[in-house]
Amino acid sequence: MAFEEVAGLKSKIDRRKALEKELKELKLSVPKTDRVYDSGERGYLRFKTAVRVGKQLESQIALTKKYKRREPIRVLRDYIFGPPQDKVLIIYGLRRTGKTTMIRQILTELSPEEFEKAAFIQVTSADTLADVDADLKLLEKNGFRYVFIDEVTLMEDFIEGAALFSDIYAGSGMKIVLSGTDSLGFAFTREEQLYDRCIMLHTTFIPYREFEEVLGIRGIDEYIRYGGTMSLGGINYNSETHNSDNCNPHTCNSEATKIYNTNTPFADSKHAEEYIDTAIAKNIQHSLKAYQYGGHFRLLRDLYEHGELTNVINRVVENINHSFTKQVIERTFRSHDIAVTAANLLRDRENPVNIMEHMNAGEVNSGIMKMLDILNKEEQTVGIEEDHMIQIKEYLKLLDLIMEIDLESLPEVSRKGKITVISQPGLRYAQAQAIVENMLLDAEFRELSARERQRILERLLSEIRGRMMEDIVLLETRLAFPDKKVFKVQFPVGEFDMVVCDTKELTCRIYEVKYSREQIPEQYRHLNNEEKCSMTSHRYGDIVGKYVIYRGENTKCGDIQYLNVEEYLKSLGTHN
Repeated sequence: MAFEEVAGLKSKIDRRKALEKELKELKLSVPKTDRVYDSGERGYLRFKTAVRVGKQLESQIALTKKYKRREPIRVLRDYIFGPPQDKVLIIYGLRRTGKTTMIRQILTELSPEEFEKAAFIQVTSADTLADVDADLKLLEKNGFRYVFIDEVTLMEDFIEGAALFSDIYAGSGMKIVLSGTDSLGFAFTREEQLYDRCIMLHTTFIPYREFEEVLGIRGIDEYIRYGGTMSLGGINYNSETHNSDNCNPHTCNSEATKIYNTNTPFADSKHAEEYIDTAIAKNIQHSLKAYQYGGHFRLLRDLYEHGELTNVINRVVENINHSFTKQVIERTFRSHDIAVTAANLLRDRENPVNIMEHMNAGEVNSGIMKMLDILNKEEQTVGIEEDHMIQIKEYLKLLDLIMEIDLESLPEVSRKGKITVISQPGLRYAQAQAIVENMLLDAEFRELSARERQRILERLLSEIRGRMMEDIVLLETRLAFPDKKVFKVQFPVGEFDMVVCDTKELTCRIYEVKYSREQIPEQYRHLNNEEKCSMTSHRYGDIVGKYVIYRGENTKCGDIQYLNVEEYLKSLGTHN
């Protein structure tokens, strides 16, 4: 920004703050109509917010009795049924990850006597902390002991007064559960008003075993396509719809799930873009608007106000496994996935083909940019600075949307890097679908025979799914073994896709991850390479296991153990 523009920008910011203050005062001045509820023997209760108790609440939670429970509900269960403490429990995470459902499920586990003392408050942006405080006082006076407050971060003054939930109400014996999508708002609350007085329960990351167990959708391919949310596309979360299609929730296979997965957030690039905009970009914007703590995320406000925050996040997601740098955003967009597949097809031993000769790369990439809402450097009205990238990465980590895995090198031990993995595979795969859709539309590509087009497109998606399967295995293994070192190691030629090192016992296990159902000696050639194994054992300890994780059946080839990827991922739950 030019120096002469600073004064004008400051004036606009001051004006906006003044208008926001005026709007807040106007909201407070508008009289609210109390909601009257006949509580039977307690008489009529007048609430200022949307409070549900008794039969109203019972009807609201009835449907969730059919749903299977997510694993994090154990934390909520321990809090609700454990001894009183002066702490609140906070459930937070991205949209469609089961926050409200979890609250409703725990309400169904209360005894009839306990349920009579339970209340559910649905907060709206029109509510204030004073409104909720008044209702909590009324609930406490009438003997309520379990209060669940949903979307609490929608209140503009939540941060400033959040301590009252723990200090006054939880401190007097009430069990207070807060939930919402604003992770940054809760992070500020934890560091400020609720410091050491809250239990955090994050729902964003959904491992494969929960995807299969809770939603009833089986197979790594389905997880790659749709994993990341507890969406209504899942069997057990939409049983009425599926029963109407004559689908048994316990036997329904992957093919059947395709019929109704059009409702999922990641059904295609359009749905994924909407999810990024509403669940991530607008989540950030709400934080920027409501919590101006030292302007920590001020640079991202510029992107949002110019309509480019979704653009930048999309670009970051597409390139996440390579480099979270300024250059990734600013360079003229060139689809990484197409480039990798072109190189592999050209090296195909049986039937090499140069797909770049049969497609207009410029038109294909232009279509990709349009579908993914990505702008080239010359179209950006706000320059992308390194600080933008750092702040986006910081926020995505806070959301549990990304995690970094160590990338080590041998014999050059000083050369280290990071692999940034996305925890919602469906989000990434939706962008891959966009590439496929554009290749199908390309005029030059259509000149190929149907068989050739199919072969190239299948290879493209196979490459993408293969890289994503590696990421999934790395991420879930890293989370399952917090006491071990999980990383990828590179050699001058070749790599081990994953190493799990026990730094106390000085032992390690080495892995290759292959998107294949077949057992081929080439898959484990690096695992049997004496030089690579010697360098690895010298650096990390004795090698006590060699594995190939793939899509076939569990078996053994010499000292190489083949592990089925679904079975491997499900087994990780036993380590938590």
